[in-house]
Amino acid sequence: MSEQQTDQQFVESIVRAIVANPADVKTERTVDEMGVLITLHINPADMGYVIGRQGQTARAIRTLLKIVGAKNNARVNLKIYEPEGSQRRVKPTEAAASVEADTSVVDDLKI
Repeated sequence: MSEQQTDQQFVESIVRAIVANPADVKTERTVDEMGVLITLHINPADMGYVIGRQGQTARAIRTLLKIVGAKNNARVNLKIYEPEGSQRRVKPTEAAASVEADTSVVDDLKI
């Protein structure tokens, strides 16, 4: 297997295993002076599966991909393509956390 097949197929196989629409998984591989860039295209409905909570899944995939690249003496990076106009859903807890909390009840508390 060539270097190209290794890193690109690695990303595709991992992502297909975790998304609900595996047929929509596609990658583009570009090489420049900075190294290899793999751009991942997925169904917008699967974005949460690939990114994971607080980006943990995407971070794990990138870490594994760097190891595959290091084995082939290449610097490999992953970009998750987000289509124009796509909107990320904000969880109600995140929206509430951005609102200033009322601390007037405990402002004068002496412990």
